[in-house]
Amino acid sequence: MAAVAAHFGRDIERTLLKLPGIVDRARERGADLLVLPDATIGGYLHDLYHPGAGPDGGGLPPAVDLDGPEVAAVVAMAGDMVVCFGIAERAVQGGREVRYNTALAVHGDGVLGVHRKVHLPLAENEAYRAGTGFTAFDTPVGRVGMLIDFDKTFPESARTLALDGAVVLACLSAWPASVTDRSDRIRNDRQAHLFDLYDCARAAENQLYLVSSNQTGVLGGLRFLGQAKVVDPAGEIVAKTWAKGGLAVATADVLHDVTRARRTMHHLRDRVVDAYGLGPYAHA
Repeated sequence: MAAVAAHFGRDIERTLLKLPGIVDRARERGADLLVLPDATIGGYLHDLYHPGAGPDGGGLPPAVDLDGPEVAAVVAMAGDMVVCFGIAERAVQGGREVRYNTALAVHGDGVLGVHRKVHLPLAENEAYRAGTGFTAFDTPVGRVGMLIDFDKTFPESARTLALDGAVVLACLSAWPASVTDRSDRIRNDRQAHLFDLYDCARAAENQLYLVSSNQTGVLGGLRFLGQAKVVDPAGEIVAKTWAKGGLAVATADVLHDVTRARRTMHHLRDRVVDAYGLGPYAHA
């Protein structure tokens, strides 16, 4: 399993020239699963408060089609590897063009899974329409579920995928440093702490592997954290990059390790669903 920390901007042609080198390096290191960041193709937003700033929403990343040449190019690169990557997806609903923040899992045989980001923070809903659910899917490396950055803040997201049989979660992020309480050192940043905390918690509470990618560098007014990692079913980080670009790689017998983690204390089996009241804010 390999998680990428790297910078991807607006220039799609440049990205498609850059990606083969990353894919080849992961393949040389034996990766069967490669997780690239959110917004790999076209880059992320420049501003979380005013995402469409500029004439005609000029601050938004370019949107591409699921069956377009950009996705086909990554499918061709993937070959026998499963590659997860992010796009701004162009779709048509009710005769109107809309866009989603979308993660794709592809293989040389084509698209294996699609996830549209459900949880949209701050003003991101001005740029994207929200997805409506979480579904795991089968791949040559096992059953996988995908999350896109803010999705992993909510335990229900990962739990839904685990209950659907996922043994690996691919978390694709464009997770920036704090925009309101900046730190001189990224490793001391509040968002850097939360980014790692959520990764470890989601893996441990569901007793599965989590492969977490992230953007690096600066895009518009956002500075991204990096910190790509692989987390094991005990919530331990077994491979990690830091703020700069890199590749976090870990080797595991996933099904064996997940089965072993759940042998005695099985969190999914031992839930007491009837005790979990919805509470007054469930539909607020």
